[in-house]
Amino acid sequence: MEYRYIGTSGLRVTPICLGTMTFGRMATKEEAFKIMDKAYDAGINFFDNAEMYPVPPRADLVGLSEEIMGEWMKSKPRESLIVATKVAGAANGRFAAPVRHGLTAIDRFHIERGIEGTLKRLKTDYVDLYQVHWPDTVVPLEESMEAMDRLVKAGKVRYIGTSNDSTYGLTKANEISKYNKLARFQSIQNNFSLNEPRFFDELAHVCRKEKISLLPYSPLAGGVLTGKYQDGTLPKGSRFNEYKSLNIPRLDAMRNRFINEKTLSTTEKYMQIAKEHDMNITTLAAAWSKQWDFVASTIIGVRTAEQLDDILPALELTLSDEIMDACKKVQQEILYPMG
Repeated sequence: MEYRYIGTSGLRVTPICLGTMTFGRMATKEEAFKIMDKAYDAGINFFDNAEMYPVPPRADLVGLSEEIMGEWMKSKPRESLIVATKVAGAANGRFAAPVRHGLTAIDRFHIERGIEGTLKRLKTDYVDLYQVHWPDTVVPLEESMEAMDRLVKAGKVRYIGTSNDSTYGLTKANEISKYNKLARFQSIQNNFSLNEPRFFDELAHVCRKEKISLLPYSPLAGGVLTGKYQDGTLPKGSRFNEYKSLNIPRLDAMRNRFINEKTLSTTEKYMQIAKEHDMNITTLAAAWSKQWDFVASTIIGVRTAEQLDDILPALELTLSDEIMDACKKVQQEILYPMG
């Protein structure tokens, strides 16, 4: 098994991380246990969660994914697991998460409340990687970084990271940490896939120069890169089928961003590349997202243990230059399919 380090931290992780955002909503507790057992038995040691999971977030379900994972963790040696989770992003950001009555902020109070609840639900006394789910546009970064640093000093958190952040946000935060001698962000968790290559524009350069690791989420582009949406329908039980039924504008916008004429066209081309190399498109997409020097581990999420069958072969797979060049050609032909 190949292991990689996150940033300049001591976190030694497998190149694939199991995401848990389906646990408790799209995957029952029983199925979640099967998924985690299968991933663990395959050698995966890295698991990613968040206090607001499962998704789509709902006030009565907040924290359930952590609770399920915490119960499962009791059957495993704690130090054999690298556990990542997140404090809910600010209400002034992407949306107001149904956490702490929708008044979330990346300030001292919410960061401390967040980790207290997380540790109880995970039934552990520390988290290996604690991440900001998305940035705060109001609270000064100085306060946010000082609050995260206190968690590290208290031993509740080993290292910290950010998510859904910008080049400016990541760089500014770590410059504040540098000059104030605070813990810095070792990782950034952003959307990155064959259908969403925007990370290359600026953030990849920052990660390389500053030794910060990307932890890509949605490497299968919300399931689009499995090919299951190619016939123009939303399969029953799929994420975007559920999102459509909820009739929430934010989720409708997300669905249209992930599934559109351009993304279906690129997916068709990637499916052809996979076919020409006798490979499953899901395996190709997962392998591609982890095959970059700035990536420590790519985060995959599933609803059933069976869905891991096409992902796990990517664990120790290195795509050939021919395949990588063919994928690059598609990205040059159809720019930014997700907008």
